[in-house]
Amino acid sequence: MKNAAQKSRSVTVSDVAREANVSKATAARVLGGYGAVSEKIRADVLAAAKALDYRPNELARSMTTGKSGIIGVVVGDIENSFFSFAVRGISDVARAAGFNVILANSSEQIEVEKAAVRVLIGKRVDGLIVTPSESRDVSHLREIHRSGRPLALLDRALPDFDVDTVTVDDRDAAMRATKILSDAGHRNIAYVTAVDFAGREYRELKQIYTSSVRERIEGFLATCRASGIENPEKFVQLGATNAQETRTLTKNLLARPDRPTAILASDSLIAIEIFKIIRERGLRIPEDISLITFHDADWTRVTSPPITVIDQPAYTLGKTIAELLIRRLKGENHPPKRVVIGTSLIERGSVGPPRAIKGGQK
Repeated sequence: MKNAAQKSRSVTVSDVAREANVSKATAARVLGGYGAVSEKIRADVLAAAKALDYRPNELARSMTTGKSGIIGVVVGDIENSFFSFAVRGISDVARAAGFNVILANSSEQIEVEKAAVRVLIGKRVDGLIVTPSESRDVSHLREIHRSGRPLALLDRALPDFDVDTVTVDDRDAAMRATKILSDAGHRNIAYVTAVDFAGREYRELKQIYTSSVRERIEGFLATCRASGIENPEKFVQLGATNAQETRTLTKNLLARPDRPTAILASDSLIAIEIFKIIRERGLRIPEDISLITFHDADWTRVTSPPITVIDQPAYTLGKTIAELLIRRLKGENHPPKRVVIGTSLIERGSVGPPRAIKGGQK
């Protein structure tokens, strides 16, 4: 048991060594999980550590072994359940492999992302998983890569950046969702996304610097054009960055003389605000307006009607990227892998034909 002096301070490796009657170096090898010792000595040291309630000093251990046993993770918005599920997948795999996770939120802002990366490197993380907020400024990520510290990208790929990357096929997912709406007869289809920049007016794909957003808009526009919809760009809506901005944007959309008869939302946080405004305006889904969203959030199943969704396997994305990173951390050396995981479209009750053509009316 601890004596009074030990209770007033942290128990050290030296204390454990003295209790186990071994050298400090031997105790450090056992407690740090490196080097070779006999099973009897290992058992004696672990018993002493338990009796003294020893807590390892992670910083000291990392300075001794060069490893912290920690993975740093930077995602765009932890409030978004997509990222919550992805982080759960990362954490489950990391824990099973003996790693801890430190999580940082970038709020989809590049300067916040850079600051988070600096903090995590300062914590001596063994590797990083990052969801890049944009593809223009990646100097901080290239510096990690050059340093030899393993880096992996979650959900968003970067051009000409050879690291392990796990994404979904965002372009194909957006095309399938848009086709359901166009096949139902919709010609005024809006795509609403949180990506933001000065002016907020969509002009061309070149202004979009987040890869997943760009690919979704590209798929949306391609399907609209293939369906004979003219000037679909006018209904690409940017700047749904929070609940209030989304509500304002949706109100403006619904007040237009050519208001959309269908909306495709880029995530479930945006979709739920759109859903609320539709209801507040006395409109019905799908009779007056159809709605589809990316991500199968819990709320989409319990509304009336339930919402058609593009189901992104977020947990699987997190699990897969963590497995790739941990293989690197354990010494595997192979060419970078780019894994694309499929999505599925779950059709529920939120899509119907626009009122203007119901019953054969034109």
